[in-house]
Amino acid sequence: MAELTVGSRLRSAVCATEVMVVAAPDGDVDLTCGGAAMIGMDEEAPEGATVSSDAADGTALGKRYTNSDGDLEVLCTKPGDGSVGVNGELLELKDAKPLPSSD
Repeated sequence: MAELTVGSRLRSAVCATEVMVVAAPDGDVDLTCGGAAMIGMDEEAPEGATVSSDAADGTALGKRYTNSDGDLEVLCTKPGDGSVGVNGELLELKDAKPLPSSD
């Protein structure tokens, strides 16, 4: 578990996914990707780690992912095979806000 700060860049230890933190809750959180804890950009990934089958929906480039409380948001800067999660819950794809009609 670690305390996240806005602007932090993290990468998956089990796939190619990279994210940037857009909004972070207070306190420590367990941010995962593919079922394994995410690591810093300069950290070495463990050998032989693989994506967990229950967190293998993947991430999409340029999409934002958020938790159910809405206090954590990450932006995918490099797609991969693993799904991003926090504290055991998979993050949801954040929908775009609808624009007002121009009638």
